[in-house]
Amino acid sequence: MNSKDYENSRRKFLLNAAAAGIVGAIGLNSIFTSCQSSKKREYAFPPMLEKAPDGPLLKAGIVGCGYRGTGAALNFLNSGPNVEIVALADVFQDRVDACRQEIKNQKGFDIAPDQCFSGINSFEKLMNCDVDVVILATPPHFRPQHFEACVKAKKHVFMEKPVAVDPVGVRSVMVSAEKAKMLGLSVVTGTIKRHQQDYIETFKQVNEGAIGEIVSANSYYNVGKLWHRNPRADWSELENMIRNWVNWCWLSGDHIVEQHVHNLDTVNWFVGKHPEKAIGFGARQQRVTGDQYDHFSVDFVYDKDIHYHSMCRQINDCSNNTSDRIQGTKGSTNCENTIYNLDGSVNWSYQYPKAGTGKNISRLSTNPYDQEHIDLVTAIRTGNPINEAFQVAESTLTGIMGRISAYTGKEVSWEEMMNSDLYLGPKSYTIGPVAISKDVPKPGKSPSI
Repeated sequence: MNSKDYENSRRKFLLNAAAAGIVGAIGLNSIFTSCQSSKKREYAFPPMLEKAPDGPLLKAGIVGCGYRGTGAALNFLNSGPNVEIVALADVFQDRVDACRQEIKNQKGFDIAPDQCFSGINSFEKLMNCDVDVVILATPPHFRPQHFEACVKAKKHVFMEKPVAVDPVGVRSVMVSAEKAKMLGLSVVTGTIKRHQQDYIETFKQVNEGAIGEIVSANSYYNVGKLWHRNPRADWSELENMIRNWVNWCWLSGDHIVEQHVHNLDTVNWFVGKHPEKAIGFGARQQRVTGDQYDHFSVDFVYDKDIHYHSMCRQINDCSNNTSDRIQGTKGSTNCENTIYNLDGSVNWSYQYPKAGTGKNISRLSTNPYDQEHIDLVTAIRTGNPINEAFQVAESTLTGIMGRISAYTGKEVSWEEMMNSDLYLGPKSYTIGPVAISKDVPKPGKSPSI
């Protein structure tokens, strides 16, 4: 794994950020000192305990109380002893009420009503609560703003993937990530694979040269349609869009960013860098609401002419496949649990825990969703902070680069992305009409970056 590429990428960003004046009050000297102090990056593996160690009470608040926010709250409560959820915030009161009831039903915690907030700016009220950790699980459009607020309030963070929907948002997260690092805050993001023991052990094999030099990669996230909500007359356009967020690009980033980021992050992790450019295509065949595509096919190109073909689709009744494959000069890997020789025979495979019968079972002993929170709480309590925000910001921007290439029909470079002022969504949020284009992008006719 080439650690220099990661640091070069990070350093280029910081130089660009400095030129653009977005580093602001955090100070250049401290950032560049941070860069120079880590000349060689050794990948920071999470501690991977089955439970976080005991310690002083850790109190968490949830921003975004839908399905994933409620799930993340329960994952946090499964992480170890002496942890509590004490505050909730969401745009909609019914989401707050449902999340509060689910936590009470499953874990017995009765969150005080005066610690539950609703409305567009409810996250600001939660930041003023006595919480140590904030879990960010709103639609991704809001992530940069909320992450910035968390770091300003000096809160540890768990934030769902992806971490933005446009280049402006990604750069904001990168700056906040650097501030969090200097403050010693821990930040874990919900890409899952980096907290799965099977993926980690496979990564170690690749990192030690088991497949030789990486020359190409493939990923697939081909699944059925997710879900949608039809608009209701008694809801404003803003409410209709937010409740149907997974179908609107300004809220989700489109599915190549929102869902396929799992694959993109895995390949960037194994390759050890981000791609330099992308050329792709996509279209909309079956999606019934919103403005997004339902399939993409993108060729990402890293330096040394390493090509990574990425494919994702959300259409029912088609052949499904969610997998990765990385080819090296000596063999290949599925990234999850197996190393193959060039002739296709198995060179190495991860040994899963044994069941009561003594036979290996094909799953991990700890739910990876819980594992992410175990690793976060362990980092906080042991005083060994971990910070995944920058690397997942890069994986998010990888997806955005592929999306823009497909939308425009043009090759798009990483440098263009890092200098793009593309911002999706309204500049302010008021209950009522949303003043943005709802047109589905047409390659060759959509505006450039």
